[in-house]
Amino acid sequence: MQGVIASFDAARGDGWFLADSGERFYFHCVTIADGTRLINEGVRAVAERSVGRLGRDEVTAVAAL
Repeated sequence: MQGVIASFDAARGDGWFLADSGERFYFHCVTIADGTRLINEGVRAVAERSVGRLGRDEVTAVAAL
């Protein structure tokens, strides 16, 4: 799915992905596809929806466009 990085806290290593559908999804820095563990807020990105460790919807394979 496509969307925008709504927020990212580098110190905590997590953030929120806002899908074009309006849904918000949590992501952790280890799921950033390029391996850098950093991504800028406001960047257009793609991600895959998945079920996280706590059974909640999250996104993985987060990649800036």
